[in-house]
Amino acid sequence: MTQTAPAAATREAYPFALIELVEQGVDVVAIDADLSVSTMGYQFGEKYPERWYTVGVAEQNMVGIAAGLAACGKTAFIASFAAFLPGRCFDQLRTSVAQPRGGLNVKCVASHGGITVGEDGMSAQAIEDLALVTSLIPFDVVVPADFEAAKQAIVAVGKTTRPAYVRTGRPKVPAIYGSDYRFELGKATRLREGSDVTIIACGVLVGIALEAANLLANEGVSARVLDMATIKPVDREAVIAAARETGAIVTAEEHQTTGGLGTAVARVLAETVPAPVSFVGVDRYGTSGKWDELLTYFDLTPARVAAAARDAISRKR
Repeated sequence: MTQTAPAAATREAYPFALIELVEQGVDVVAIDADLSVSTMGYQFGEKYPERWYTVGVAEQNMVGIAAGLAACGKTAFIASFAAFLPGRCFDQLRTSVAQPRGGLNVKCVASHGGITVGEDGMSAQAIEDLALVTSLIPFDVVVPADFEAAKQAIVAVGKTTRPAYVRTGRPKVPAIYGSDYRFELGKATRLREGSDVTIIACGVLVGIALEAANLLANEGVSARVLDMATIKPVDREAVIAAARETGAIVTAEEHQTTGGLGTAVARVLAETVPAPVSFVGVDRYGTSGKWDELLTYFDLTPARVAAAARDAISRKR
């Protein structure tokens, strides 16, 4: 895939995806909790005011309203910061969305995920959200890497009837995909071939994984890179193939190493083809700073991913 588009934040894709769904005949309604300038939902509201609701600073109520609208046949989207959705709303997501009827048609688009919220500080750095939402049985969970992937992912979950969680980010990140990209829920994208180790990444760590693969190539190490945008359901076939064909795995995510991508990949390996795994993630709370500086502060860097790859390779049998 070539980088054919300018840098853009994944959160910017949200209104474009909603508009596309409406134009394709999906009965979308969207609800926000006083953060629509940041989640970008207001742009959808300007085009379709009859499909747009804002409830003020009342995230739990937003979930309940969305559940009611979904129960009446709507495809209900809700948006807030990941620190609040699911952070402040887990009980409502569990009892009002996940449990009734095997899961209601509510889609959560959580902006400002991970530590790249930057200057918003520690309290806004959501590094537990994926662990929370993957525990909700009927939920699909997606962490797209760039604008194009985010737009297509939101459209894709909007066409299902299951509850879903799509995590988007605050910073403008370089494009990874061009117009030829096609997102498929539950399927990884192989961005680079490799035979010695596989780096499986999601979100902002996908670009970092590609840089790490370049570092490893300079050392004669051939690294496969997978964009595992869908954390749940994880692409089991891609993980199994990586274990069989490269023999070592690295997972890289802007989240704790517990409960997110690393946990999903490790479970597949434990059930099928055991292989050494190294986990790159955020396992401490942080501080305020520019988003790219925080990637260095938390050591979410190409050098760390490359070091994790060397570690996994060293444990091959």
